[in-house]
Amino acid sequence: MDATALASALGETGYAILRGALAPSLIAGIDRELEPDFRDTPFCEGSFYGDTTKRFGRLLTRSQGVAALVSHPLILAAVEQLLLPWCDCIQLNVAQAIAIHPGAPAQMPHRDQEMWRVPAGEAEYLVNVIWPLTPFTKENGATCVWPRSHGRHALAPEPSEASVAAEMEPGDALLFLGSTLHGAGANRSQSVRRGIVIGYSLGWLKPHENPWLAYPPAVARHFPRELAALVGYRQHRPNLGNFEGQCPSILLDGKGDQRLGAIDALLPEQTAMVDAYRAGQAG
Repeated sequence: MDATALASALGETGYAILRGALAPSLIAGIDRELEPDFRDTPFCEGSFYGDTTKRFGRLLTRSQGVAALVSHPLILAAVEQLLLPWCDCIQLNVAQAIAIHPGAPAQMPHRDQEMWRVPAGEAEYLVNVIWPLTPFTKENGATCVWPRSHGRHALAPEPSEASVAAEMEPGDALLFLGSTLHGAGANRSQSVRRGIVIGYSLGWLKPHENPWLAYPPAVARHFPRELAALVGYRQHRPNLGNFEGQCPSILLDGKGDQRLGAIDALLPEQTAMVDAYRAGQAG
Protein backbone atom coordinates (compact mmCIF):
# COMPACT_ATOMS: atom_id res chain seq x y z
CA MET A 1 0.00 0.00 0.00
CA ASP A 2 1.38 3.41 -0.94
CA ALA A 3 0.68 6.73 0.77
CA THR A 4 -2.11 7.71 -1.63
CA ALA A 5 -3.92 4.41 -1.15
CA LEU A 6 -3.53 4.67 2.63
CA ALA A 7 -4.86 8.23 2.67
CA SER A 8 -7.75 7.17 0.43
CA ALA A 9 -8.65 4.30 2.78
CA LEU A 10 -8.67 6.69 5.73
CA GLY A 11 -10.85 9.14 3.83
CA GLU A 12 -13.27 6.38 2.87
CA THR A 13 -13.64 4.46 6.14
CA GLY A 14 -12.11 6.74 8.78
CA TYR A 15 -9.52 4.15 9.78
CA ALA A 16 -7.07 1.67 8.29
CA ILE A 17 -4.81 -1.08 9.63
CA LEU A 18 -1.31 -1.25 8.18
CA ARG A 19 -0.09 -4.82 8.66
CA GLY A 20 3.63 -5.37 9.16
CA ALA A 21 4.46 -1.68 9.19
CA LEU A 22 7.59 -2.29 11.28
CA ALA A 23 9.58 -5.31 12.41
CA PRO A 24 8.20 -7.00 15.55
CA SER A 25 11.75 -7.09 16.93
CA LEU A 26 11.89 -3.28 16.87
CA ILE A 27 8.58 -3.08 18.74
CA ALA A 28 9.80 -5.63 21.29
CA GLY A 29 12.86 -3.48 21.88
CA ILE A 30 10.70 -0.42 22.52
CA ASP A 31 8.58 -2.41 24.96
CA ARG A 32 11.72 -3.43 26.87
CA GLU A 33 12.97 0.16 26.99
CA LEU A 34 9.64 1.34 28.38
CA GLU A 35 9.28 -1.44 30.93
CA PRO A 36 10.53 0.66 33.90
CA ASP A 37 8.06 3.43 33.03
CA PHE A 38 5.17 1.01 32.68
CA ARG A 39 6.10 -0.46 36.06
CA ASP A 40 6.63 2.76 37.99
CA THR A 41 4.05 5.15 36.49
CA PRO A 42 0.97 5.54 38.71
CA PHE A 43 -2.47 4.67 37.44
CA CYS A 44 -4.52 7.46 35.89
CA GLU A 45 -7.20 9.41 37.72
CA GLY A 46 -10.58 10.23 36.24
CA SER A 47 -13.26 8.25 34.46
CA PHE A 48 -12.05 9.06 30.95
CA TYR A 49 -8.42 7.94 31.32
CA GLY A 50 -9.49 5.25 33.77
CA ASP A 51 -8.04 4.19 37.12
CA THR A 52 -6.99 0.80 35.71
CA THR A 53 -4.92 2.41 32.95
CA LYS A 54 -1.41 3.88 32.89
CA ARG A 55 -0.30 6.63 30.50
CA PHE A 56 2.95 8.52 30.05
CA GLY A 57 4.49 10.73 27.38
CA ARG A 58 7.89 12.14 26.37
CA LEU A 59 8.51 8.88 24.56
CA LEU A 60 11.29 10.21 22.34
CA THR A 61 13.37 10.68 25.51
CA ARG A 62 12.43 7.30 26.98
CA SER A 63 13.07 5.01 24.00
CA GLN A 64 15.39 5.40 21.03
CA GLY A 65 13.17 3.11 18.97
CA VAL A 66 10.15 5.43 19.17
CA ALA A 67 11.70 7.74 16.56
CA ALA A 68 11.05 5.02 13.96
CA LEU A 69 7.35 5.13 14.83
CA VAL A 70 7.10 8.92 14.75
CA SER A 71 9.08 9.22 11.50
CA HIS A 72 7.57 6.28 9.60
CA PRO A 73 7.83 7.56 5.98
CA LEU A 74 4.69 5.93 4.57
CA ILE A 75 2.54 7.09 7.47
CA LEU A 76 3.96 10.62 7.38
CA ALA A 77 3.30 10.86 3.64
CA ALA A 78 -0.31 9.73 4.06
CA VAL A 79 -0.87 12.10 6.99
CA GLU A 80 0.47 15.02 4.99
CA GLN A 81 -1.88 14.23 2.11
CA LEU A 82 -4.79 14.43 4.53
CA LEU A 83 -3.77 17.45 6.63
CA LEU A 84 -1.66 19.76 4.44
CA PRO A 85 -4.72 21.17 2.64
CA TRP A 86 -5.46 22.89 5.99
CA CYS A 87 -1.99 23.91 7.16
CA ASP A 88 1.53 24.80 6.04
CA CYS A 89 3.14 21.90 7.94
CA ILE A 90 2.06 19.18 10.34
CA GLN A 91 3.29 18.67 13.91
CA LEU A 92 3.57 15.89 16.44
CA ASN A 93 0.50 16.17 18.63
CA VAL A 94 1.31 13.40 21.10
CA ALA A 95 3.60 10.43 21.67
CA GLN A 96 2.13 8.48 24.56
CA ALA A 97 2.35 4.94 25.92
CA ILE A 98 -0.78 3.30 27.32
CA ALA A 99 -1.22 0.15 29.42
CA ILE A 100 -4.74 -1.15 30.00
CA HIS A 101 -4.81 -3.56 32.93
CA PRO A 102 -7.11 -6.54 33.51
CA GLY A 103 -10.57 -5.50 34.62
CA ALA A 104 -10.49 -2.15 32.82
CA PRO A 105 -13.94 -1.21 31.51
CA ALA A 106 -14.52 -0.03 27.96
CA GLN A 107 -13.60 3.59 27.39
CA MET A 108 -16.36 6.02 26.46
CA PRO A 109 -16.54 6.33 22.66
CA HIS A 110 -15.16 9.70 21.57
CA ARG A 111 -13.52 11.66 18.78
CA ASP A 112 -10.06 13.02 19.50
CA GLN A 113 -10.65 16.24 17.56
CA GLU A 114 -13.09 17.18 20.32
CA MET A 115 -10.11 18.41 22.36
CA TRP A 116 -10.30 21.52 20.17
CA ARG A 117 -13.38 23.71 19.86
CA VAL A 118 -13.59 23.43 16.07
CA PRO A 119 -16.49 22.81 13.68
CA ALA A 120 -17.13 19.12 12.96
CA GLY A 121 -17.46 17.84 9.42
CA GLU A 122 -15.59 20.65 7.66
CA ALA A 123 -11.92 19.65 7.86
CA GLU A 124 -9.63 17.06 9.39
CA TYR A 125 -7.41 18.31 12.20
CA LEU A 126 -5.70 15.14 13.41
CA VAL A 127 -4.53 11.66 12.46
CA ASN A 128 -3.68 9.16 15.21
CA VAL A 129 -1.63 5.99 14.91
CA ILE A 130 -1.81 3.21 17.51
CA TRP A 131 1.12 0.80 17.62
CA PRO A 132 0.52 -2.34 19.72
CA LEU A 133 3.38 -3.37 21.99
CA THR A 134 1.49 -6.54 22.91
CA PRO A 135 -1.12 -8.34 20.80
CA PHE A 136 -4.43 -6.46 20.60
CA THR A 137 -7.42 -8.79 20.88
CA LYS A 138 -11.09 -8.27 21.47
CA GLU A 139 -10.65 -9.98 24.85
CA ASN A 140 -7.87 -7.70 26.14
CA GLY A 141 -9.40 -4.41 25.02
CA ALA A 142 -8.32 -3.79 21.44
CA THR A 143 -9.24 -0.30 20.29
CA CYS A 144 -12.76 -0.19 18.88
CA VAL A 145 -13.44 2.02 15.86
CA TRP A 146 -16.73 2.87 14.18
CA PRO A 147 -16.39 2.69 10.39
CA ARG A 148 -17.62 5.71 8.45
CA SER A 149 -18.26 7.72 11.61
CA HIS A 150 -15.83 10.43 10.47
CA GLY A 151 -16.06 13.73 8.63
CA ARG A 152 -19.62 14.94 8.11
CA HIS A 153 -20.88 11.74 9.78
CA ALA A 154 -19.48 13.11 13.05
CA LEU A 155 -22.55 15.37 13.07
CA ALA A 156 -24.90 12.37 13.28
CA PRO A 157 -26.33 11.62 16.76
CA GLU A 158 -25.49 7.90 16.44
CA PRO A 159 -23.02 5.99 14.23
CA SER A 160 -24.60 4.14 11.31
CA GLU A 161 -22.42 1.03 11.72
CA ALA A 162 -21.34 -1.19 14.60
CA SER A 163 -17.85 -0.88 16.02
CA VAL A 164 -14.92 -3.02 14.91
CA ALA A 165 -12.24 -4.27 17.32
CA ALA A 166 -8.84 -3.49 15.77
CA GLU A 167 -7.10 -6.78 16.50
CA MET A 168 -3.38 -6.47 15.71
CA GLU A 169 0.05 -7.89 16.37
CA PRO A 170 3.19 -5.90 17.31
CA GLY A 171 4.50 -4.37 14.10
CA ASP A 172 1.00 -3.51 12.83
CA ALA A 173 -0.38 0.02 13.02
CA LEU A 174 -3.94 1.35 13.33
CA LEU A 175 -4.48 4.76 11.72
CA PHE A 176 -7.66 6.74 12.30
CA LEU A 177 -8.84 10.29 11.78
CA GLY A 178 -9.48 12.74 14.57
CA SER A 179 -13.14 12.76 13.54
CA THR A 180 -13.50 8.96 13.78
CA LEU A 181 -15.47 7.61 16.73
CA HIS A 182 -13.37 5.16 18.75
CA GLY A 183 -12.51 3.98 22.26
CA ALA A 184 -10.49 1.35 24.08
CA GLY A 185 -12.32 -1.91 24.64
CA ALA A 186 -12.80 -3.60 28.00
CA ASN A 187 -9.89 -5.77 29.12
CA ARG A 188 -11.52 -9.07 30.09
CA SER A 189 -8.24 -10.98 29.96
CA GLN A 190 -5.65 -11.68 32.64
CA SER A 191 -2.88 -9.78 30.84
CA VAL A 192 -1.94 -6.12 30.40
CA ARG A 193 -2.57 -4.63 26.96
CA ARG A 194 0.21 -2.19 26.03
CA GLY A 195 0.38 0.20 23.11
CA ILE A 196 1.68 3.53 21.87
CA VAL A 197 -0.33 6.32 20.29
CA ILE A 198 1.44 8.72 17.95
CA GLY A 199 -0.68 11.67 16.85
CA TYR A 200 -0.13 14.25 14.11
CA SER A 201 -2.13 17.47 13.89
CA LEU A 202 -2.35 20.70 11.93
CA GLY A 203 0.74 22.77 12.63
CA TRP A 204 -1.20 25.79 13.87
CA LEU A 205 -3.11 23.95 16.61
CA LYS A 206 -2.05 23.79 20.24
CA PRO A 207 -0.82 20.20 20.65
CA HIS A 208 -1.89 17.74 23.32
CA GLU A 209 1.65 17.39 24.64
CA ASN A 210 3.63 20.61 25.13
CA PRO A 211 6.59 19.90 22.81
CA TRP A 212 9.07 22.46 24.20
CA LEU A 213 8.63 21.12 27.74
CA ALA A 214 8.73 17.50 26.61
CA TYR A 215 11.74 18.10 24.34
CA PRO A 216 13.60 21.29 25.33
CA PRO A 217 16.43 22.51 23.07
CA ALA A 218 19.08 20.60 25.02
CA VAL A 219 17.24 17.40 24.12
CA ALA A 220 15.92 18.26 20.65
CA ARG A 221 19.32 19.33 19.30
CA HIS A 222 20.28 15.65 19.33
CA PHE A 223 17.31 14.69 17.13
CA PRO A 224 17.57 14.48 13.34
CA ARG A 225 16.48 17.88 11.98
CA GLU A 226 13.32 16.45 10.42
CA LEU A 227 12.27 14.97 13.76
CA ALA A 228 13.10 18.19 15.63
CA ALA A 229 10.94 20.10 13.14
CA LEU A 230 8.07 17.69 13.71
CA VAL A 231 8.18 18.25 17.50
CA GLY A 232 7.97 22.03 17.11
CA TYR A 233 11.34 23.45 16.09
CA ARG A 234 10.14 25.12 12.90
CA GLN A 235 7.91 28.01 12.01
CA HIS A 236 4.42 27.56 10.67
CA ARG A 237 3.83 30.17 8.00
CA PRO A 238 2.62 32.85 8.30
CA ASN A 239 4.70 33.89 11.31
CA LEU A 240 3.63 31.30 13.89
CA GLY A 241 5.83 29.58 16.46
CA ASN A 242 8.59 32.20 16.45
CA PHE A 243 11.53 32.69 18.75
CA GLU A 244 12.61 36.35 18.66
CA GLY A 245 10.92 36.65 15.27
CA GLN A 246 12.87 33.76 13.76
CA CYS A 247 12.47 30.01 13.31
CA PRO A 248 12.91 28.26 16.69
CA SER A 249 15.34 25.85 15.02
CA ILE A 250 18.05 28.43 15.81
CA LEU A 251 17.83 27.18 19.41
CA LEU A 252 19.21 23.87 18.19
CA ASP A 253 22.38 25.67 17.10
CA GLY A 254 22.93 27.45 20.43
CA LYS A 255 21.99 30.89 19.09
CA GLY A 256 19.20 31.62 21.57
CA ASP A 257 21.35 33.97 23.65
CA GLN A 258 22.16 36.28 20.71
CA ARG A 259 20.27 39.42 19.72
CA LEU A 260 18.26 38.55 16.67
CA GLY A 261 16.38 40.49 14.02
CA ALA A 262 12.90 39.33 13.07
CA ILE A 263 12.57 37.72 9.63
CA ASP A 264 9.37 37.43 7.60
CA ALA A 265 7.96 33.90 7.41
CA LEU A 266 5.10 34.32 4.93
CA LEU A 267 3.38 32.08 2.44
CA PRO A 268 4.49 32.71 -1.17
CA GLU A 269 1.26 34.45 -2.13
CA GLN A 270 1.54 36.71 0.93
CA THR A 271 5.13 37.58 0.07
CA ALA A 272 4.04 38.50 -3.45
CA MET A 273 1.27 40.76 -2.11
CA VAL A 274 3.58 42.51 0.37
CA ASP A 275 6.28 43.00 -2.26
CA ALA A 276 3.79 44.38 -4.75
CA TYR A 277 2.43 46.81 -2.17
CA ARG A 278 5.92 47.96 -1.23
CA ALA A 279 6.82 48.44 -4.90
CA GLY A 280 3.69 50.53 -5.36
CA GLN A 281 4.59 52.69 -2.39
CA ALA A 282 8.08 53.26 -3.76
CA GLY A 283 6.65 54.25 -7.14
